Amino acid sequence: MSSTFTESAAGAATVHETTAAEFADTLESAIETPAVGTPLPFEGVSLSETAVETEFTPSDLQWAATGVTPARVGIGEYGTVTLPSDDAGTELVSLYTPTHVAVLAESAIEPDMKAAYERLSEDFAAGADTQVLATGPSATADMGTLIQGVHGPHEVHIIVLEDR
Repeated sequence: MSSTFTESAAGAATVHETTAAEFADTLESAIETPAVGTPLPFEGVSLSETAVETEFTPSDLQWAATGVTPARVGIGEYGTVTLPSDDAGTELVSLYTPTHVAVLAESAIEPDMKAAYERLSEDFAAGADTQVLATGPSATADMGTLIQGVHGPHEVHIIVLEDR
């Protein structure tokens, strides 16, 4: 399923496949500092021993070059990730930095939108009903020509944890 996701994301995001043991090195190749991030919910995967600051101020966020967040679900047919709107600031970190790095468990990649909604249904029932669906950098054609990165990141990386 990861190959379909990677193929679908091509051109919109750079997908890096790695393991929990190799996560820090993979992340290092995808970020530019200063970098901020929100906690990652994956066993054995943390931002604590990386250049990513997890305790940051609004000013730090404003000047950060990279934001790192967990992704809840990947949608294979679109190369899309869902990002929760939560108290940790995942949504803000994903939207306000020039580069966004989403970290996704391979086991959370669903083949299509219907399966993704089914996976998220428990979150929705528990009241966590806001998810941002992100497929690469933001884009707008309001003025005619397609321009990327106007209302969000200019560059997107997705790190898929093959063993999670």
